[in-house]
Amino acid sequence: MTPRFFTGTVAGEPPTLHAVLEEVRLGETPRIRAGRAVHAGRVRYPRHTKVSLRGVIFCEIQPVHISITNYLDVMSSWCFWSQPTWAELKRRYADRVNFDWKIALMDGAGLPKSRAQEEWYYRRSGLMNRSPFMLRSDSYEPVLPEYLAPNLVAEAARDLGIKDDSVRLALSNSILREGSKAIRDVEVAAEIGARAGGLEKAKLLERAQAPEIEKRIRQSTTDWEALKVTQRPTFLIDTEIGDRAIFSGVIRLEPIAATLDSMIDDAVAYAAHAAHFGAPPAQ
Repeated sequence: MTPRFFTGTVAGEPPTLHAVLEEVRLGETPRIRAGRAVHAGRVRYPRHTKVSLRGVIFCEIQPVHISITNYLDVMSSWCFWSQPTWAELKRRYADRVNFDWKIALMDGAGLPKSRAQEEWYYRRSGLMNRSPFMLRSDSYEPVLPEYLAPNLVAEAARDLGIKDDSVRLALSNSILREGSKAIRDVEVAAEIGARAGGLEKAKLLERAQAPEIEKRIRQSTTDWEALKVTQRPTFLIDTEIGDRAIFSGVIRLEPIAATLDSMIDDAVAYAAHAAHFGAPPAQ
């Protein structure tokens, strides 16, 4: 009888909320070296685990294309709290799913009307996420219709080779935890982004002020609006077999991971069927 599972190892434990946010604060990024997870100065050795055979089959049947897009605003506190889930999804599914993020600018309808209201929301979201710290409202600016500067810098950094989350997370951390004024000053935002990404500030600032960068994030915001959702982050999952799942405002790991597992399983079944029977008859 074919066993349902095979035994293998994976490196490291899933990151905790506090661990991921502390790495963001320190500007650190987890790295994998020689089968060990080097994580915020701690070495975690592989643990014994069970892995479903379906996951192995997925690696052998090619191609199967699945993508997840994270629509976010750099200034959004709920997007900030979603980072541990995003990091764990990338850790679990890096070899099976294409990950990307896009800007979905918040507008007046979603912005707090006063600093007191903003702090109320920060307290609620902090408690919901069992956070050991409260986000800061120092950067609250009632006259801004949107938070353009940090989002421009985060997007511009991608054009300069920063493909990971480091720059946008540094901006979020600087604003939401340290009270930076980068929310309205593109030069301050560029300085923070350049330091986090190892870039030249002048080049990053020039790129952030290029018209095509603003055009791009306004287009991605329009694309997000077309999904007819209201909350950020929005996780959009697509597969090549036409399945689609949308999580708007849901940042818990479990429902998103369960959905990904189900969609991967269906995509693998399609690929396995195609391997045995080829394309469907023309008619």
